[in-house]
Amino acid sequence: MADPNSPSVNFDKPTYTVRRTRRKEISHGLYTKDPISGETLFTKDVAENQMVVPTSGHHFPIGARERLGFLMDEGSFSETDAKLRSADPLGFRDSVSYPDRLRKYEKASGLSEAVVCGVGSIHNIEVAIAVMDFRFCGGTLGSATGEKITRTIETAISKKIPCIIFSTSGGARMQEGILSLMQMAKTSAALGRLAEARLPYISVLTHPTTGGVSASYATLGDVIIAEPGALIGFAGPRVIKDTTKVTLPEGFQSAEFLLQLGLIDLIVPRPQMRDQIGALLQALHIGEK
Repeated sequence: MADPNSPSVNFDKPTYTVRRTRRKEISHGLYTKDPISGETLFTKDVAENQMVVPTSGHHFPIGARERLGFLMDEGSFSETDAKLRSADPLGFRDSVSYPDRLRKYEKASGLSEAVVCGVGSIHNIEVAIAVMDFRFCGGTLGSATGEKITRTIETAISKKIPCIIFSTSGGARMQEGILSLMQMAKTSAALGRLAEARLPYISVLTHPTTGGVSASYATLGDVIIAEPGALIGFAGPRVIKDTTKVTLPEGFQSAEFLLQLGLIDLIVPRPQMRDQIGALLQALHIGEK
């Protein structure tokens, strides 16, 4: 025990030198989480597999131009009707005006409409192709979208080449009312003329394909392909159940369920899509003469 009468002892507080180091910056988007398995993956590895997780097979959404890059022969694609845009025939306004909403979608997606159309080749077979993009207004079918798709079908007829349409959509665009619904009949009539010309139409359904698009050109293909796990249907499960008063089977609107019932012909993973479409075109004797 210390002697209270002894001289006090002073202790100095030690001095520490703190060296601050800069945290290593991690690039934004370096990692991607697989929503099926929860696995953390390098985004670069997923991108190299066309945004498909190699282990689980989960298909992440991709844009129309990115998809065209995977599909078409290098340098062959020529876009058509790139400047065609929707008007505002009803003067529609909800929280914002329809033109303002369109400008927002254009800025976010880099597109002028919900579909990119043009002519190019797949394995040296010329095709007219339309690819929808969900980023623009949920891929909804408006007047300009319907017009661009119709012109693509008419191009196939005039050039006597196959037509391919990739669909992803939330349905008809409510801001254009009945004019949007008319696009269902318009595109279907054009496909009727394509059939009369005895030219093939390949329809590819991606996640999601719903509403008026699923009730028109998306399900009118001579061959209907779907990506794995794609949601395909007209109305939502709750609406169908309330209307029919029937308990619906699990996954009844999935590509896999619809394949069993014969609504679609093939389920093709995205990395195999280009070769599968090329093989179908070759089987239809559409190759170079």
